[in-house]
Amino acid sequence: MNKREISEIKKQFKKDNNAITRICGCYVDAEKQIRTKLKEAFFALSEEEIFKYYEIFKKTLSGSLGKNLHNLEYSIHDEGPESAHALLMKLREEKLADDETVDAFFEKVIETYDHGENYYIILIHSAYDIPGKAADGEELFDASEEVYQHLLCCICPVKLSEPGLSYNEMTNAIEERPRDWWVQAPMTGFLFPAFNDRGTDIHGLLYYSKNPEALHGEFIEACLGAPTPVSFKAQKEAFQEILTGTLGEECEYEIVRQIHENLTEMAEEHKEDTEPLTLGKSQVRELLEKSGVEPERMERFDQVYEETAGENTAILVPAIAGTGKFAVKTPDVDIRVNPDRLDLVETRLVEGRKCLVIAVEDNIEVNGVPVTIWADKNGH
Repeated sequence: MNKREISEIKKQFKKDNNAITRICGCYVDAEKQIRTKLKEAFFALSEEEIFKYYEIFKKTLSGSLGKNLHNLEYSIHDEGPESAHALLMKLREEKLADDETVDAFFEKVIETYDHGENYYIILIHSAYDIPGKAADGEELFDASEEVYQHLLCCICPVKLSEPGLSYNEMTNAIEERPRDWWVQAPMTGFLFPAFNDRGTDIHGLLYYSKNPEALHGEFIEACLGAPTPVSFKAQKEAFQEILTGTLGEECEYEIVRQIHENLTEMAEEHKEDTEPLTLGKSQVRELLEKSGVEPERMERFDQVYEETAGENTAILVPAIAGTGKFAVKTPDVDIRVNPDRLDLVETRLVEGRKCLVIAVEDNIEVNGVPVTIWADKNGH
């Protein structure tokens, strides 16, 4: 799924939408004991509850693709009759109407989801009547050709509110505020099946993780039956290993700087794309060659890439380009440079010492205080 397709589904969570047919919930405590369940028609809830749920649903489809949102694909081996995929298909076909199937899913989540605190599992079924689109992109609501039947699951932490004081209108007094268990924004969730090319794709799903590094691999494998995605941090570490393995001990500053400049330029060129830019093995090779890595060093590249990332692994540019800031670090000094002004930092030998020289063109601040560092005794 790309940004537009995610946004299209996200827009369904609003007041005048009646696509959601049923909601099921399961509140679990820190000891993995079920405290209460919810199973009913979604619009049987109060208007206030509906709006609160809408906010949770929207959060589960928020974040950056490849970082918080991951497109997971099933292989033919993942879709057997007793697979997790089969259970999801059954939930979808039954529209969450069979309590036994829903309970089986909840039990599987409780068994494999590692949280250690109270949480609330929300599962909804929705039927989105996909509007057709004219040549100019305008939606044609009377030209629908497909209904996208899907599930959305959200796993939300439930935490005790902070102690404090509040005003009691009944007694007209300031009193201790009662502490309640509050359902927080989702930490994990998924949309099944995927909404690819504005249609149903039962061979894929969209997975959400609020914390990009807490992907809950055991939960993904057991409850979703799909391969666990590679986190942003793991991709960045893999790319760094590819660089150090290819460049060897003589990993020059200038080459690394040029690689960063090229990555930043690529990220800027593709920032409006609906899907994040990825680099496969051949594109990474091209990047290194373009950045000045000598042919003799590139002889190691194929082996290093395969051992580190795998022959067919693609790396997300946002994961390795980061925020665009160029960071230089020594045991005692950290320097962060605007990627547009990397020309201000040079490497030089000064009186026999290896130095980073920073050209200063504007004012300098030290702990927020404007300072001068080049004035002589006469103030010049």
